[in-house]
Amino acid sequence: MAMTVFPCGSADLDDLVPLFDAYRQFYGQDSDLSGARMFLHDRLALGDSIILAVQDDARKVVGFTQLYRSFSSVRMVRLWILNDLYVAPEARGRGFGRLLMEAAAARAREAGAKVLALATQKDNVVAKSLYESLGWMRDTEFDYYELTW
Repeated sequence: MAMTVFPCGSADLDDLVPLFDAYRQFYGQDSDLSGARMFLHDRLALGDSIILAVQDDARKVVGFTQLYRSFSSVRMVRLWILNDLYVAPEARGRGFGRLLMEAAAARAREAGAKVLALATQKDNVVAKSLYESLGWMRDTEFDYYELTW
Protein backbone atom coordinates (compact mmCIF):
# COMPACT_ATOMS: atom_id res chain seq x y z
CA MET A 1 0.00 0.00 0.00
CA ALA A 2 1.39 3.40 -0.98
CA MET A 3 0.83 6.02 1.70
CA THR A 4 1.90 9.56 1.00
CA VAL A 5 2.33 12.36 3.56
CA PHE A 6 2.38 15.91 2.22
CA PRO A 7 2.24 19.49 3.55
CA CYS A 8 -1.13 21.14 2.95
CA GLY A 9 -1.99 24.47 1.43
CA SER A 10 -5.26 26.26 0.77
CA ALA A 11 -5.87 24.05 -2.28
CA ASP A 12 -6.26 21.10 0.12
CA LEU A 13 -9.12 22.58 2.16
CA ASP A 14 -11.84 20.52 0.46
CA ASP A 15 -10.09 17.35 1.63
CA LEU A 16 -9.15 18.66 5.09
CA VAL A 17 -12.39 20.31 6.22
CA PRO A 18 -14.50 17.14 6.64
CA LEU A 19 -11.66 15.43 8.50
CA PHE A 20 -11.08 18.44 10.75
CA ASP A 21 -14.81 18.67 11.46
CA ALA A 22 -14.92 14.95 12.37
CA TYR A 23 -11.87 15.44 14.61
CA ARG A 24 -13.65 18.24 16.48
CA GLN A 25 -16.76 16.10 16.85
CA PHE A 26 -14.60 13.32 18.33
CA TYR A 27 -13.77 15.82 21.09
CA GLY A 28 -17.42 16.67 21.71
CA GLN A 29 -17.85 19.74 19.51
CA ASP A 30 -20.83 20.32 17.21
CA SER A 31 -20.28 19.98 13.47
CA ASP A 32 -19.38 23.32 11.88
CA LEU A 33 -18.04 22.87 8.36
CA SER A 34 -17.96 26.58 7.52
CA GLY A 35 -16.20 27.37 10.79
CA ALA A 36 -13.73 24.54 10.18
CA ARG A 37 -12.99 25.86 6.70
CA MET A 38 -12.44 29.40 8.00
CA PHE A 39 -10.24 28.22 10.86
CA LEU A 40 -8.02 26.08 8.64
CA HIS A 41 -7.89 28.71 5.90
CA ASP A 42 -6.72 31.31 8.41
CA ARG A 43 -4.07 29.03 9.93
CA LEU A 44 -2.64 28.27 6.50
CA ALA A 45 -2.94 31.81 5.11
CA LEU A 46 -1.31 33.36 8.16
CA GLY A 47 1.35 30.66 8.47
CA ASP A 48 0.21 29.94 12.03
CA SER A 49 0.41 26.20 11.61
CA ILE A 50 1.75 23.43 9.47
CA ILE A 51 -0.76 20.82 8.40
CA LEU A 52 0.44 17.47 7.11
CA ALA A 53 -2.03 15.11 5.47
CA VAL A 54 -1.80 11.49 4.45
CA GLN A 55 -3.25 9.85 1.35
CA ASP A 56 -4.07 6.20 0.87
CA ASP A 57 -3.12 4.26 -2.24
CA ALA A 58 -6.21 5.62 -4.03
CA ARG A 59 -4.92 9.17 -3.33
CA LYS A 60 -7.77 9.86 -0.89
CA VAL A 61 -6.83 12.05 2.08
CA VAL A 62 -7.58 9.92 5.14
CA GLY A 63 -5.83 11.79 7.96
CA PHE A 64 -3.98 14.89 9.06
CA THR A 65 -1.92 16.42 11.83
CA GLN A 66 -1.63 20.10 12.68
CA LEU A 67 1.54 21.49 14.20
CA TYR A 68 2.14 24.81 15.94
CA ARG A 69 5.55 26.39 16.53
CA SER A 70 6.46 27.61 20.02
CA PHE A 71 9.35 27.90 22.47
CA SER A 72 10.36 26.59 25.86
CA SER A 73 11.74 29.40 28.00
CA VAL A 74 13.06 27.04 30.67
CA ARG A 75 14.91 24.88 28.16
CA MET A 76 15.66 27.85 25.88
CA VAL A 77 14.76 25.84 22.79
CA ARG A 78 12.31 25.88 19.93
CA LEU A 79 9.50 23.41 20.35
CA TRP A 80 6.57 22.35 18.25
CA ILE A 81 3.15 21.33 19.47
CA LEU A 82 1.43 18.46 17.74
CA ASN A 83 -2.01 19.88 18.41
CA ASP A 84 -4.23 17.70 16.22
CA LEU A 85 -3.99 14.17 14.88
CA TYR A 86 -6.88 12.45 13.15
CA VAL A 87 -7.35 9.45 10.90
CA ALA A 88 -10.75 8.68 9.39
CA PRO A 89 -12.39 5.70 11.15
CA GLU A 90 -12.41 3.55 7.99
CA ALA A 91 -8.64 4.04 7.61
CA ARG A 92 -7.59 3.31 11.19
CA GLY A 93 -5.33 0.42 12.07
CA ARG A 94 -3.44 0.61 8.78
CA GLY A 95 -0.44 2.75 9.84
CA PHE A 96 -1.64 6.18 8.74
CA GLY A 97 -1.44 7.69 12.24
CA ARG A 98 2.04 6.29 12.76
CA LEU A 99 3.17 7.71 9.41
CA LEU A 100 1.77 11.15 10.29
CA MET A 101 3.49 11.08 13.69
CA GLU A 102 6.83 10.11 12.14
CA ALA A 103 6.50 12.81 9.47
CA ALA A 104 5.63 15.42 12.11
CA ALA A 105 8.70 14.52 14.18
CA ALA A 106 10.95 14.62 11.10
CA ARG A 107 9.55 17.98 10.04
CA ALA A 108 10.03 19.46 13.53
CA ARG A 109 13.62 18.17 13.75
CA GLU A 110 14.45 19.53 10.29
CA ALA A 111 13.14 22.95 11.38
CA GLY A 112 15.42 22.98 14.43
CA ALA A 113 12.85 22.12 17.09
CA LYS A 114 14.28 20.25 20.07
CA VAL A 115 10.90 19.13 21.44
CA LEU A 116 7.64 17.94 19.93
CA ALA A 117 4.85 17.99 22.50
CA LEU A 118 1.24 16.88 22.54
CA ALA A 119 -1.69 16.42 24.88
CA THR A 120 -4.58 13.99 24.61
CA GLN A 121 -7.56 12.98 26.69
CA LYS A 122 -6.75 10.65 29.56
CA ASP A 123 -9.08 7.96 28.17
CA ASN A 124 -7.76 8.06 24.58
CA VAL A 125 -6.14 4.64 25.00
CA VAL A 126 -5.63 3.91 21.30
CA ALA A 127 -3.79 7.18 20.65
CA LYS A 128 -1.70 6.82 23.80
CA SER A 129 -0.66 3.35 22.72
CA LEU A 130 0.53 4.74 19.37
CA TYR A 131 2.47 7.57 21.01
CA GLU A 132 4.19 5.26 23.46
CA SER A 133 5.07 2.78 20.70
CA LEU A 134 6.91 5.63 18.97
CA GLY A 135 8.94 6.45 22.08
CA TRP A 136 6.87 9.36 23.42
CA MET A 137 7.03 9.73 27.20
CA ARG A 138 4.09 10.81 29.33
CA ASP A 139 4.89 13.86 31.43
CA THR A 140 4.69 13.08 35.14
CA GLU A 141 6.29 16.29 36.38
CA PHE A 142 3.81 18.96 35.31
CA ASP A 143 0.06 19.43 35.52
CA TYR A 144 -1.48 21.47 32.73
CA TYR A 145 -4.09 24.15 33.36
CA GLU A 146 -6.08 26.45 31.13
CA LEU A 147 -8.13 29.59 31.55
CA THR A 148 -11.05 30.04 29.20
CA TRP A 149 -13.56 32.80 28.64
